[in-house]
Amino acid sequence: MTKITIRNAAGTWTVRAGGAVLAESTNALELTEGDYPPVIYFPRGDIAMAFLDATDHKTTCSQKGEASYFSIVTKSQTLDNAAWSYEAPTEAAARIKDHLAFAPGDYLTVEEI
Repeated sequence: MTKITIRNAAGTWTVRAGGAVLAESTNALELTEGDYPPVIYFPRGDIAMAFLDATDHKTTCSQKGEASYFSIVTKSQTLDNAAWSYEAPTEAAARIKDHLAFAPGDYLTVEEI
């Protein structure tokens, strides 16, 4: 089984979509899992949740539990299932409860500023 490591992400992190800042946090967490690239999780309180719509999409990770997904609505488009959270994470991933992660791509950036 791949080991999960969660630590405080140094610095200030942002999420931008469609030119808008959706999140900015100095309290983000960095999750590493095996050989996968690190994933930044943002506290829900540091995210403009008005831009996110919960979807019915779910996935299950044996390490973290069941993920719930959100689409991001920008002025020009909707980014389907572009954010996710573990509402009831496993004990190994307990620190990411009440945090969301975002899938970076052409129209979404997650970066340290």
